[in-house]
Amino acid sequence: MSRSLVSLRCALPSDAPQLAVLWSDVIRRVEHDEQVADLVSVIESAAISDTERLVVAEYDGELAGAVYLRITPLSPINLEPTVQAISPHVLPQYRRKGVGRSLMDAAVSYAEENGVGHLATAAASASRDANRFMARLALGPQAVFRVATTHAVRSKLTAQRPALQRTSGRQLTHVLAARRSLRRAQSTSS
Repeated sequence: MSRSLVSLRCALPSDAPQLAVLWSDVIRRVEHDEQVADLVSVIESAAISDTERLVVAEYDGELAGAVYLRITPLSPINLEPTVQAISPHVLPQYRRKGVGRSLMDAAVSYAEENGVGHLATAAASASRDANRFMARLALGPQAVFRVATTHAVRSKLTAQRPALQRTSGRQLTHVLAARRSLRRAQSTSS
């Protein structure tokens, strides 16, 4: 019987620089030092929380992946408790070595420890391998989570309004006042 080279543990503040590299595509886009400081804060918060855990996977003693676990309602309007496995990531050189499976096993164990009956996670829509992996673990799509900048959404909403509504409120008020004055003038001259 061979022993697994994958081991799991709770994250330590000293893991923050490596986690910043691992999660570079999902964390705040600022200088590396600020990302590390953010992650130290996240690690420290998870360490003292009863409803959060940040799990690191090591492969043969090297950090290979991580997942952030959080017990939360399924949604603000569906209060069913759920363990969210947030950003389960594995470094490319450690993929297909059981690291991802170990991270998801940690999520299931965390749910079982806390009597939570549901597990939720997300994978990048463009990551075919990650989505197939999640599907093989019985995780089906529940919703599509879309993200854009506030400015981009405001621009699109404004562009889709009828032309009369796109004018500023003040311009519209002046146009309506001018029309009312014209109607009054026409009705008194008739």
